[in-house]
Amino acid sequence: MFKGLQQKWKVSGWQLLLIITTFAFGGSLCGYAGRKILGLFAIDSSLIRVAFYIVLITLLWPLCVLIISIPFGQFAFFKNYIRKIGKRMFGKKVDSSQLTVHSGQKETGHQPQTINLAIFASGAGSNAQAIIDHFRNSAVVKIALIVSNKPEAGVLKIAEKEDIPSLILEKEKFFRGNAYVDELKEKGIDFVVLAGFLWKVPSALIKAYPSKIVNIHPALLPKYGGKGMYGIHVHEAVITNKEPESGITIHYVDELYDHGSIILQAKCDVEKTDTPESLAAKIHVLEHEHYPTVIEKLLSK
Repeated sequence: MFKGLQQKWKVSGWQLLLIITTFAFGGSLCGYAGRKILGLFAIDSSLIRVAFYIVLITLLWPLCVLIISIPFGQFAFFKNYIRKIGKRMFGKKVDSSQLTVHSGQKETGHQPQTINLAIFASGAGSNAQAIIDHFRNSAVVKIALIVSNKPEAGVLKIAEKEDIPSLILEKEKFFRGNAYVDELKEKGIDFVVLAGFLWKVPSALIKAYPSKIVNIHPALLPKYGGKGMYGIHVHEAVITNKEPESGITIHYVDELYDHGSIILQAKCDVEKTDTPESLAAKIHVLEHEHYPTVIEKLLSK
């Protein structure tokens, strides 16, 4: 059943768990609120009470689920989900901007403007896939471009599978030209996400997107950052130095390696039995759990 839901909604296993949890907590909140409101009315007829309660639950459920979806990072999914239900029931779209729930964006009477994301990656693209899955049903955020410096990178296969335009960087143009700013602007890119991108970002690109480029590093900065500190090299260094913990750092990008302002850090224990590979697996869990939701929060400011 869960496999079918995952395929139907086109979400990752982790996001499916968050969606199911949101359904459960949203339903509980809806039932609780319905009983409290019903208690305010003196209705003698049990039949009328039941009918009134059903109407209350029907009206409250979308609001309660949307409220619960915010801390679980699933607001975009449920906003789209409720819109689809409304379309099926009433034959037209439900304007979610009329719901009194705020995800951090200013509510107006109009459809929100689409935010176009570009994901830069050099490797297999597991973080890119997690981000794509997270925003798959978003009515606001669109993964508009996948960028890589390696023609053989696995992330480009993800772009092809997901039908997302891709761009392969040429080193000379990236570092000594305009850093592909013109191409990004032409695609309408509003925000840049680095997800395992190994090249240092040139100042031309940083100036074009001030405070709109973020990176994820597989260690607790400022430790184990800088040139050459990427992937398995980081985990080898952490284990060699017998660190008791490691984790991830999500930060804004500036002109220096792994130096920009820290947005979030998440930790995990380093066991004596850990290898660089087993530690990498722990770090991947943290990356996939936190990076997409942090991006969503940044975009909703």
